[in-house]
Amino acid sequence: METKTALTVRYAETDKMGIVHHSNYAIWFEIGRTDLIKRFGITYSAIEEMGIMLPLYELNCKYIAPAKYEDKIIVTTSIKEISRARISFSYKVCDSVTDKLLATGVTLHAWTDKNLKPINAEKIFPEIYSKLSSN
Repeated sequence: METKTALTVRYAETDKMGIVHHSNYAIWFEIGRTDLIKRFGITYSAIEEMGIMLPLYELNCKYIAPAKYEDKIIVTTSIKEISRARISFSYKVCDSVTDKLLATGVTLHAWTDKNLKPINAEKIFPEIYSKLSSN
């Protein structure tokens, strides 16, 4: 499963050159990841209410072409890999008008409790884990 999240580049996301600042891609990845989790019938906040955290421990982004103010973009998000201890997501950012690939990325997250101690996601919430891993 993948989600396609439509966004419009805001002025505040650009730098003096009129190009999207690199830090915004991490925010766009989070928006896409949140949309993807919702498609599985659960929200990030519901996961956290169960005492489960998904701290980010690695983020990779390859910048291919610049996005600029008012560009219409699509962030395509999917689960790349899932295990009892970790989950990773992959992202593609494209111009929605030209379909030009602007960036790709991957984020890696650990399944932890509120104290950031690793947990076995399959054991703690088997129904949700099953949904996510059947992707």
